[in-house]
Amino acid sequence: MHAFDVLGDPVRRRILELLADGELSAGEVTAVVRREFGISQPGVSQHLRVLRENGFARVRAEGARRLYAVEPAPLQDVDRWLERFRRTWDRHLDALATELARGKRERRAAPRDAPPQDTPPQDTPPEEEP
Repeated sequence: MHAFDVLGDPVRRRILELLADGELSAGEVTAVVRREFGISQPGVSQHLRVLRENGFARVRAEGARRLYAVEPAPLQDVDRWLERFRRTWDRHLDALATELARGKRERRAAPRDAPPQDTPPQDTPPEEEP
């Protein structure tokens, strides 16, 4: 299964989000996923199995409990694949940050009682056409 097939499922993405904060038992994962998605314990187990079999999660036994954790290697592979697109995003995000900063500076520099630049003063009637 391709990494994006695994990550394309919102339940599996949510499980990985939960595991990103640290190791959790299957029961703890099931409780959250059941509450948020209405999926039964066998359904959650199936998603955990897909994550485990595709290398995104690892499991270890602790008595009767099964503790799951994120396996970072496949996520690093996805991150490397996304790198070529990140350069494009970064340029656009940098441009957005520049525009936001410019607007913030202009708002601070404008007199407090002056109307916004794009709107006519409130008390001036609109001009009539001849």
